Amino acid sequence: MDRDERIKVLVVDDSAFMRVMIKNILERGGIDVLDTARDGYEAVNKTDKLMPDVITMDVDMPKMDGIAAVKEIMEKNPRPIIMLSALTTKAASETFKALRYGAIDFIPKPSSSYGIKKIEGELIDKVIAATRIDMNALRLRSLKGVERGVVEGRWKETDKEISIVIGGSTGGPSAFEQIIPLLPGNIPASIISVQHMPPGNFMDCMAKRLDKLSEIGVKVAKNFEILKRGKVYFAPGGMHLAVSKSSIFKRTDGTSAHTKKGSANMTLYRDAPPLNAVKPSVDITMKSAVSTYGKNTIGVLLTGMGSDGAIGMKEIRDCGGRTIACDEETSLIFGMPKAAIELKVVDEIVPLYDIAERIVRNVEIICEEQ
Repeated sequence: MDRDERIKVLVVDDSAFMRVMIKNILERGGIDVLDTARDGYEAVNKTDKLMPDVITMDVDMPKMDGIAAVKEIMEKNPRPIIMLSALTTKAASETFKALRYGAIDFIPKPSSSYGIKKIEGELIDKVIAATRIDMNALRLRSLKGVERGVVEGRWKETDKEISIVIGGSTGGPSAFEQIIPLLPGNIPASIISVQHMPPGNFMDCMAKRLDKLSEIGVKVAKNFEILKRGKVYFAPGGMHLAVSKSSIFKRTDGTSAHTKKGSANMTLYRDAPPLNAVKPSVDITMKSAVSTYGKNTIGVLLTGMGSDGAIGMKEIRDCGGRTIACDEETSLIFGMPKAAIELKVVDEIVPLYDIAERIVRNVEIICEEQ
């Protein structure tokens, strides 16, 4: 690749050691590091001057931290920003604040040179993926949108068990914030959500944030937990999540767990390998939902790179369920929705801001069906 065509990155970190390590990793991956910055003030000034393709941003820095820098950059000159966050509850909370201000993704920040080598491939892949982001979608996301209220539904009383499975990846945390808070608390369905997320405190912070914003209850799923209507259950970071109606589950240690007969339950798989190079996988959750809920399953795919969820959406469609995908214009990365659309298994392709409405209307239709 010609040097002028190579990706150009600004590396922001208050640690000289980390700046050198990140620079070396990126350059080994054929990526140019235009410059480095020691704090948020330098990051903002150098972004204005250099206009990098991508920025890697530390969270905790003196003078101006990464969250404030993200906010200012996204207001003045939106660029794709990837956060590097320490594995602490405080850092996880701050990282999600940065994502709300417009950062597109994050990587858990290791504390040693050995740990840094372990994230080398992920860092390079995410920087490359960041260059595929629709800058118009990024600019739109950095603007304050119109405040929308909860979507009201008119439910016909039904004994049907209905499942909604929502999957997202890069850009997903912000996308979920435009969907979950708009769902009514009395929706007669269980909502099972999968956001590609590593192990740690990140998923807990995201669920707690959404729970505060929403009428509907939001939490991270527990092993063998019985699903309830009007609740959102997120797959934990680094674990696959499946649902079934079996009253007896086999734990990984060979022992049995009993649950209420006939209820839909969740099973978490920590030791299972990644699928589609991700863990948790949307495909695993969607396939299990089809086996449990059949045609009363609604599948939704949000922004994200790769094709995870496309096969799951096919199985939902094939069994008579309903499928919704975020459109290209409002997807930060139009990878996962596009893969499902290309399989011709998507019933509705709609803007992100209309997805909650379409979920509610599809639940109404299922309730009305004989």
